Amino acid sequence: MQREELANIIFPEVTKTIADYEAMYPERKLEENARVTRFAPSPTGFMHIGHFMPCLIDFCLARQSKGVFYLRNEDTDTSRTVEGAVEYIRSILDAYGLYPDEYEYRDSNETKGSYGPYIQSERKEIYQTFIKHLVREGKAYPCFLTKEEMDAIREGQAKDKRRIGIYGRYAKYRDLPVEEAIEKIKKGEAYTIRLKSTGDFNRKFKFNDLVNGEMEFPENDIDIPIMKSKDGLPTYHFAHLVDDHLMHTTHVVRGQEWISSVPVHFELFKTFGFKMPKYIHIPLILKKDGESVRKISKRLDPEAKMTYYEEKGYPTMAVIEAIMTIINSNYEAWREGHLDAHFTEFEFSPKKMSSSGALFDLDKLDNISKNYISRLKKEEVYEGVLAWSKKYDQEFATILEQYKDYSMAIYNIEREQKKPRKDYTYYSEIKSKTWYMYDEYFQDITYDFGEFKKEDVKEILTTYWKDYYKEEDDQETWFSKIKELCTKLGFATDMKAYKANPENYKGSIVDVTNFIRIALTTLTTTPNLYDIMQILGKERVEKRIENL
Repeated sequence: MQREELANIIFPEVTKTIADYEAMYPERKLEENARVTRFAPSPTGFMHIGHFMPCLIDFCLARQSKGVFYLRNEDTDTSRTVEGAVEYIRSILDAYGLYPDEYEYRDSNETKGSYGPYIQSERKEIYQTFIKHLVREGKAYPCFLTKEEMDAIREGQAKDKRRIGIYGRYAKYRDLPVEEAIEKIKKGEAYTIRLKSTGDFNRKFKFNDLVNGEMEFPENDIDIPIMKSKDGLPTYHFAHLVDDHLMHTTHVVRGQEWISSVPVHFELFKTFGFKMPKYIHIPLILKKDGESVRKISKRLDPEAKMTYYEEKGYPTMAVIEAIMTIINSNYEAWREGHLDAHFTEFEFSPKKMSSSGALFDLDKLDNISKNYISRLKKEEVYEGVLAWSKKYDQEFATILEQYKDYSMAIYNIEREQKKPRKDYTYYSEIKSKTWYMYDEYFQDITYDFGEFKKEDVKEILTTYWKDYYKEEDDQETWFSKIKELCTKLGFATDMKAYKANPENYKGSIVDVTNFIRIALTTLTTTPNLYDIMQILGKERVEKRIENL
């Protein structure tokens, strides 16, 4: 009766029971072996690649098994919440097509799914129902340790090289008589609620992780806090237990740094008699740093943040492809045999993940991105460049919208070939590789023709324009006329002959085509010159040669 009184004093407004909530959130009606996964970020910062990889795995597991992928906002740490973080997380999920089946967005007042609320701060009464049950059962207790006392305990434990935490003789209020606890609460003394652990640190249990296999851990014997004193919200560990139980999560994907939490979660599920989800502790994302390899860092490495890929203009599918190659080593071989398949058709296997770390290589991402863009249709390249420009280069976006068909023709040069060119790595660099095609940027130009005299260049270009250039010529005719021009003005058309006796010629056909190329683009290396001239059209070609 005293424990009942204590539970009611702590939670006077909680009237429901665990059975009530289990009835509200019944087992999901899904196909056998369907996986229920969740992406559960904390809005304490902006999304980084360490969030993105487990999210991608969650999505694949659910899609491959016709299961459920839901988004849960773990915002119980209100003091560290960053404004706009949730909205940014949503923008990333939308941009990469990782649409949750169930979610809740406050900013747009959108909710989908029957297992919400999907925002932890809105589930306070649910958590308190489960905590009240523990207090009533004598499996949890109010702890009145002050901050100063806690600091002193930690300092002493560190000095004596003991484990940090409230256990054994440090659990001062574990066996406090219930009537004394009630009296303290009535006096207004601050407290937290702690789990009354039944674990023995000297005893071990076995745990099967889907990446690392069977592991062995000492039991948890620390009386962990399960409810904070200030706001009555649960700690991360306790919310994890309640939410994954009621939402019927089957698989939890998280980083290796959470392996140390396994004993706590094992004990919590055991205390309630709930079935634990299966755990996939994924490896750390690593990067090469000179001759060494280290963990990718949010502070040191710009590519650790998802904003990096957006600002660069990598196609979202290229980023997904690059991450998939480090998720499972056999993904690249699968992709080669399934060029048109959606990435979720690849059967992800936790057993094929490296437990020692996943090496993420930006050079590899660049190659994947080049290959991906090379396979896109001209319309898709145009839309990608336009979308990026609207956010990061509005001036260029205006030009692209003004010259839509013209721009698509530019992006289509050498694209419809057996081996299309692969010179675009991401959308942000396409302007720098095509600027010369737009009159708006072809201003105040400087030209470099090397050692050739201006008079010779002028003669070649004038003669070519007046006597040889015809817009309607096909490529073969166009090239044969350039050969005629070379012969007429003393430039070699046979490169072998020119290399053998360069003194017999003013230059070679390569020089002549470069004069034309430089006049029209300022560059010595471009995609196919004939295609460039066809797209520029007679008026632009004439104007540029005259200006030169």
